[in-house]
Amino acid sequence: MNKRRLIIGGNWKMFKTPSEAVSAAKALKVKLVNIEHVDVVVCPPAIDIVSVREILKESSIKIAGQNMHWENEGAYTGEVSAGMLIDSGCEYIIIGHSERRHVFGETDGEVNKKVLKAFATGLKPILCVGETLDERNSGHTEDVVGRQVRAGLAGVVLSSPQQLVIAYEPVWAIGTGVNATPEQAEEAHCFIRKIVADVFDSSLADEICIQYGGSVKPANAEELLKNKNVDGALIGGASLDPEDFCSIIKIAEKF
Repeated sequence: MNKRRLIIGGNWKMFKTPSEAVSAAKALKVKLVNIEHVDVVVCPPAIDIVSVREILKESSIKIAGQNMHWENEGAYTGEVSAGMLIDSGCEYIIIGHSERRHVFGETDGEVNKKVLKAFATGLKPILCVGETLDERNSGHTEDVVGRQVRAGLAGVVLSSPQQLVIAYEPVWAIGTGVNATPEQAEEAHCFIRKIVADVFDSSLADEICIQYGGSVKPANAEELLKNKNVDGALIGGASLDPEDFCSIIKIAEKF
């Protein structure tokens, strides 16, 4: 029996104006009042965080930033700092999402700087890792994912498994409508857990939440979440619709 508590995250990416975000947050607050066994995290655009926090502050729903800089402050136009996110109401921070890596050229080293800053400030990183289709087809999934996990966690001192979340997001499944099969997801999550055990120790690895992300929808959520090593989901498109997002959360409640 999986003793890890599932975490379902909704990554709104660059969607929802502040008024749209408020409407979505109000809908989630009403629909998720009876959720007891799953942690829910919403990840709005930075401009929406404060208004969403105001709506959700009396609920159990947590808030995450989608990205941050590793410096405390400075001349970094367009960036946000950990301190800004914390003061805005964030508890989690997505780090190393494939869109940051592949669209914006974020390196393993930059991902690591952000992870270390999150730990230093008390934000809980959701460290995203995953391979491209070419990397999978050429048999390099473990090489790529193993490198990303080790590089992302370099120098991290982990005292509690609740300080860290890892999200396995195969790049070929993000926004494509094609999700990993339950067997592919379970295999990748088992591998990640072994790497985490090597980086830290097996007892911590056994308790760390490893989410799956990549075209998760109400229709496929159950078959993915029933896997022993899949501890929730980081959801993109389906999280934009409160009805679909809540449907997935209610499926997760059963596990």
